[in-house]
This record gives sequence, structure tokens and C-alpha cells, in this order.
Amino acid sequence: MLRYLPFLLVLALWIYAFIDCLNTPESQVRGLPKVIWVIIILLFGEVLVGPVAWLVAGKQRRPVTGDGSTPSQWHRNHRTKFIAPDDNPEFLESLKSENGGNNKDEALLKDWEADLRRREEELRRTEGKKDETNGPDDPQPPAKG
Repeated sequence: MLRYLPFLLVLALWIYAFIDCLNTPESQVRGLPKVIWVIIILLFGEVLVGPVAWLVAGKQRRPVTGDGSTPSQWHRNHRTKFIAPDDNPEFLESLKSENGGNNKDEALLKDWEADLRRREEELRRTEGKKDETNGPDDPQPPAKG
């Protein structure tokens, strides 16, 4: 089992360097174009030259901040406070601006309601006229002919 360990470590470093190179933005690649670095890592990965060269010389590392804090410490000390959407005035204002046509919708709804009331009144009037001609006291319909 131990005889496979060096091979697995080389393979792990090879895979790590390859994926790291692929995920690194072009602006952070130093020395050679990104495609050339990928080829170097793949061709010289067995002997560790490619992956080590990438990790040492190929990727631009972030500069250390003057206060000695790491990015994780910065994030720990500068957490953003979560605000629910219902309590966030900026979010509510954005909804109002998105739904600027809300007044148009209300006006359209009022027009539809007025049209519905008008049609109901017309229907009641026509039914009322039919009832007057066929009054409830007349058991028989008018004679034909």
C-alpha cells in the first residue's frame, strides 16, 4: 500500500495544478499564456516539473496586506447584516419602480369593473322588460296568430 503513496501524491499534485491553472483568470497568469501553462503541466506532470513550475512561477499570488490579516479574517470581522426583503427599504423602492405600471393596472381594473356593472344593468333591464310582457299573472303565453 505504501508503494502507491508516491504515485498518488504526484497524481494529486498534477490534478490540483491542472485544475488550478484552468480556473485561474487570464489576468493572474504570469510569464506565459494560460494555454502554454496547461500544456507544460500536462506534459511534465509525471516528473513534477510542470505542476511545481505552475505553482511557483505561473500564478500571480495575492499580495499580503500590511496589517497581517488574511482574507478570511477580514470576512470574519466585516460580515454583512442580513435584512429581510420586507424590511429593506431599498428593495421595496425597487419593487415600486419595477411596477411603475401599477397605476395603469388599477385604472384598467376599474374600467373592467365599470363595464361589468354596465352589462349587469343592461341584463337586468332586458330581463325586467321580458317579465313585464309576460307578467307573472299571465299563466299562458300570448296566443299565436
